[in-house]
Amino acid sequence: MDVGKHQDFGTLPDKIIQLAAGESHTLALTGDGSVYSWGRGMFGRLGTGSEADELIPTRVKFELDENGGEIDQVKIVGIAAGSYHSLALADDGSVWSWGYNSYGQLGYEGENSSLPHLVEGFHDLESPDSVTDGSKMKTKPALKILSVKAGGMMSLAIDSLGALWMWGNYPQNILGGEAELLHSSSSTPVPVRDFRGHTVVKAACGNEHVVALVSACETPSGGDLICYSWGVNRQGQLGLGDKENRLSPEIINTFNIESPWAVYDVACGGSHTAVLAYKKSSSDKSESLCLTFGLGDNGQLGQGTTQSALFPKPVKDLPNNVFLISVDCGLFHTSVVSSAGDVWSWGMEKGYGLCPDATFTSTDAGDALYPRLISCTELYGPRFPEPVQIVCGAAHTILAAAGGYKLWSWGRGQSGLLGNGNTINCMDPSTVLWPPVGNHDKEEIPANGGGDKQSILKDQVDTEDKRRLSAALEEMKLLQMKLSTMEKYTSILHGSVFGKPFREQDIPITLQNTGTFDIAREWENMLESSDHAKLARLETFYRSMLADIKDKLMKKRIKEIIKECLDERR
Repeated sequence: MDVGKHQDFGTLPDKIIQLAAGESHTLALTGDGSVYSWGRGMFGRLGTGSEADELIPTRVKFELDENGGEIDQVKIVGIAAGSYHSLALADDGSVWSWGYNSYGQLGYEGENSSLPHLVEGFHDLESPDSVTDGSKMKTKPALKILSVKAGGMMSLAIDSLGALWMWGNYPQNILGGEAELLHSSSSTPVPVRDFRGHTVVKAACGNEHVVALVSACETPSGGDLICYSWGVNRQGQLGLGDKENRLSPEIINTFNIESPWAVYDVACGGSHTAVLAYKKSSSDKSESLCLTFGLGDNGQLGQGTTQSALFPKPVKDLPNNVFLISVDCGLFHTSVVSSAGDVWSWGMEKGYGLCPDATFTSTDAGDALYPRLISCTELYGPRFPEPVQIVCGAAHTILAAAGGYKLWSWGRGQSGLLGNGNTINCMDPSTVLWPPVGNHDKEEIPANGGGDKQSILKDQVDTEDKRRLSAALEEMKLLQMKLSTMEKYTSILHGSVFGKPFREQDIPITLQNTGTFDIAREWENMLESSDHAKLARLETFYRSMLADIKDKLMKKRIKEIIKECLDERR
């Protein structure tokens, strides 16, 4: 989100204005200031008050009073997601956080939080641009946070004067020492003082590195943006031409003040970086490029190889005549969307970001070294209408399009990551269940001008569809509970027999392909494919089981004999 550019969308409860994706969860911000989350609930990253997974978008409630009552005036205008934690920015400048907190990334000392928690560290802070004039303090500027960002185990914020703040496990030269002192964990927001006098417009962070777009001039709107990076650089993710860590921000020369490139967006994966830029000299500002650098072993750089890149390089095979409006990086994949609604992804599993040990029956599995065009398989044709934003998690991708009124998702479906009500992987875009059920008690956009008979009939049909959907979701939750119980039982049994946890690839081939289980055949196949160590373990396990059974039989037989003797004496 750009500094100082909060857009007023009124009360549009179904319109998505921003998305954010963590390792295994997604956040969505609507035009009325509401936040929805779905995916994995571990560590409380969904903000729902529990660690349960959510298969469909679920509203996050922001509470302050002792009785747990919701505060109506909290209107959220920005969201961000780290690996296992989440941030939200309210229109009054207050910052909220929830989820994992081992490194203080929630802005306070303490345990994880499954509910939004107000970050109080900004209350008594002054901007680093406040300076003293002799013994006299100049007028202290009012500090208000205008933007939040998160990644890995760290959190970022940009204030109204363009200063960047960081907390959690962030890179900072706090002692002026060597690179081994690179990361500092702090629950208190700390300003990055290297940019004093200039405005930080955008920032992004990966697992251990940060990239910031900073105004070249001392006025926020003056001139082009300069790109800085700092942090861990083992894979060249800083784009500085080497693999040396940086304790303080350093200019990426490819995007300095004299660069032919004008950078306007940036995203960080775990260990790679992507930026969007256009040629300053070009008369057509509607054309842009995506440049990437850092780790490339899964093709996440889109440069046709699995080699890492120390300098920014243009992604290959993207069309020249497009303007890219959004870019995001997952752990091992990257995605972009153009203003025309074309979506490209590249990296692990053909750009879908699926886990590397996932099992597929199609020939579509494998890493994509070049951008792959993702098609909308619905009535819209190959393009997605009116795209808004694309975000990437560790193994899933979410796209907001249709002007923000529709969401598509693809990738890993475990824990409800795709928001479509199930836990199945999707190789093609599927529709997220949006708008959420029960989200229509607020002001709606009139259909066809309002209250004619056709509109009323449509509303009645919609209400019935929602009722059926709600019933189906309740049934699905029950089935999910049963499935979870069976998974636990299977894991315990599998662990007892084989001495290791049950994994997806342990599912027998016949059960995967046909849905039936030939136990005799699978047992024979398993024995044939087992090595000596595995067979020895199986032999030990069954000898132990057999000994226990014989012991139980003997004890039961002894009890029976004693009972027979007692009965004869009577």
